[in-house]
Amino acid sequence: MKNIAEIMRIAREREILIPAMNIAHLPMTRPMIEAAVDTGTFALMEVSRVDWNNFGAESLKAVFLSYQKYKNENNTRLHLDHIPVIDENQVRLDYMAYISEAVELGYDSVMIDGSRLSLADNIAAAAEVCELAHENGVAVEAELGAVLGHEAGPIPPYEDLIASGRGFTDVAEAVRFVEESGCDWLSVAVGNIHGAITGAAMDQKKLEARINLEHLSRLNDALGVPLVLHGGSGINLDYVRKSVKSGITKMNIGSDLRQTYEKALKDHGRVEKAQKRLYDRCCEIYTDELLVAGKAQQFR
Repeated sequence: MKNIAEIMRIAREREILIPAMNIAHLPMTRPMIEAAVDTGTFALMEVSRVDWNNFGAESLKAVFLSYQKYKNENNTRLHLDHIPVIDENQVRLDYMAYISEAVELGYDSVMIDGSRLSLADNIAAAAEVCELAHENGVAVEAELGAVLGHEAGPIPPYEDLIASGRGFTDVAEAVRFVEESGCDWLSVAVGNIHGAITGAAMDQKKLEARINLEHLSRLNDALGVPLVLHGGSGINLDYVRKSVKSGITKMNIGSDLRQTYEKALKDHGRVEKAQKRLYDRCCEIYTDELLVAGKAQQFR
């Protein structure tokens, strides 16, 4: 059976997008996996520190145990998303404790987010994670650039952000980063933004983001590794599909899934009803929006 690093390399070569579905509440695990299996999709199930701190994922161990109940490795693997060195409140974390726990539990891949550090310190943190993870056969995602949205307060006006390229991943820095850190794939900033995780905005539909495809193409040509698009909810689908031809191999989807589940739970008051609505939404995403249904067979 191929490991996730091999699967990601194949996906990049064949221009197949791998959706990465955030588990914000534990009951979301089963319907997201079942939708992948039933549509023949390969998808990552993932959880971030935000999901257990701000929502109902409980802990990275709780998500691991929930995933074990429903997993189908022909269609899914488990990823630890966004473990920051410095979090959205500017608090420095013991990030290696989270990474070590995930590796020991058996996560297939992990993400270290040192994007709030200097370039040298970001490289050093990613290299430290890579050393531990790679020794245990675990793939590593890192981030370079500023994918805004999780910080407190409003982000800059979106049109100003994309026109100025503020926070975009620098090509030369990215080349150095990948070479020196040894990361397997890289999360980049090219116009994408995260969904809000606090306040009234976390329940509102995200604005429609775009991708600077020219900048993305320059990154792809220079790096030669799978690239990751965070903040997938709300990105214009035409840009998503075009971005796959320029190296985007994994796209994180969080806000859309969480809001679908939470709204159905609020409307119906029953977890089963919310799970069914989430299952339907995932099938729609896999089949009609991302066009990845039936692609899982290419990774076997």
